Amino acid sequence: MIREKLSRYPVTAQTHAGMSGKNNEDRFAVSAFRLSQRNGTPVLLTVLCDGIGGHKAGEIAAELAVNNISHTIAESDGKYPLEALEKGIQKANLAIFKESEGDAGKQGMGSTVACAWVIGNRLFTATVGDSRIYLMRNNSIRQISIDHTWIQDALESGLLTPDQIQGHPNRHVIRRYLGAPTPPEVDYRQRLAIGESDQDSLENQGKPLHPDDRLLLCSDGLTDLVSDLEILNAFDQTGDEEAVKSLIDLANQRGGHDNITIVTFTIPADIKAAPKKKKLLPYGCALAAIILGVLVVATSAYYLWKGLPWLDKTLTTTPPVQMTLNPLITSAPQSSATINPSLPVATMTANAPATPQTLPTRDLSGNQGYPPPDLAEPPAFTPVSYP
Repeated sequence: MIREKLSRYPVTAQTHAGMSGKNNEDRFAVSAFRLSQRNGTPVLLTVLCDGIGGHKAGEIAAELAVNNISHTIAESDGKYPLEALEKGIQKANLAIFKESEGDAGKQGMGSTVACAWVIGNRLFTATVGDSRIYLMRNNSIRQISIDHTWIQDALESGLLTPDQIQGHPNRHVIRRYLGAPTPPEVDYRQRLAIGESDQDSLENQGKPLHPDDRLLLCSDGLTDLVSDLEILNAFDQTGDEEAVKSLIDLANQRGGHDNITIVTFTIPADIKAAPKKKKLLPYGCALAAIILGVLVVATSAYYLWKGLPWLDKTLTTTPPVQMTLNPLITSAPQSSATINPSLPVATMTANAPATPQTLPTRDLSGNQGYPPPDLAEPPAFTPVSYP
């Protein structure tokens, strides 16, 4: 993909350390691309990470995650989005784990991650932890990501009811995170409908978004204190910048116990899906072959007549171009602050062993395939063709 300086998608992003006096351990990046020199399909990548671990370790983990994922996606060609997301997230997990092993002060640090990658109008998502992705459409809001928390597991098993969540002592315990010694299971489910099965949620990957759809990524510093309906109403009443600021202000007014980060963008009506490659008709192929043959004969005759040693040229390789990641928007490091130990913080339980998932592939080039990431012990995948 080719980096662009301006995004075709209207983007707003803000972060705030909250009112607790702790460091801002949230990090985010927004990057704009086009698919290739010949294919001008716009692309937008948003990555949001919520770091875990005191004494600046959490912000280091979140920054490692944002950088590794953003670099990996930037270097991809966009043909296999889920593979690129998996590779980037597993690289981030390994980078955080290695960093924590080399410094006693960083041991146990980790990060959540929420990624939303739009190619044309097709949405690809990936999450680990409790940072959320919302879809707003037709004056409604839906959380399309699924929290990897003790609370979510308790709700799904019937151990708790929704009205028992508030104030529960386990509300900050997350089940999956980046920085573990074993690869985390990345969640590719997009829960677009009530009662949707896991496989149906997986098949939502790459489905076209509608014009004026809004995506919103946020850390739990927002959703712990602000309801889904309040998020929706904020954008109904004012512009994007004002809406995001009002939501952060509302969370802070209610205590601001954690860092608060929001990244949101909309889908313009003029953006379509990536165009498919056109195939030459049989007579077009024949005509092209005839023209090519004539050119080859004419060129050969010319060089033989001139007597030039054109067959003896030595091929030289072009040095690879080194690409420096320069996100369109990125979170700035925050100044140091005193951590208040009396405030609840997220705690982590070990990642469960990754279980095989049946994931859809979206090959935008027309060639199906899903090679595994070049990492040790990645989660297992079963490729599925997508028409």
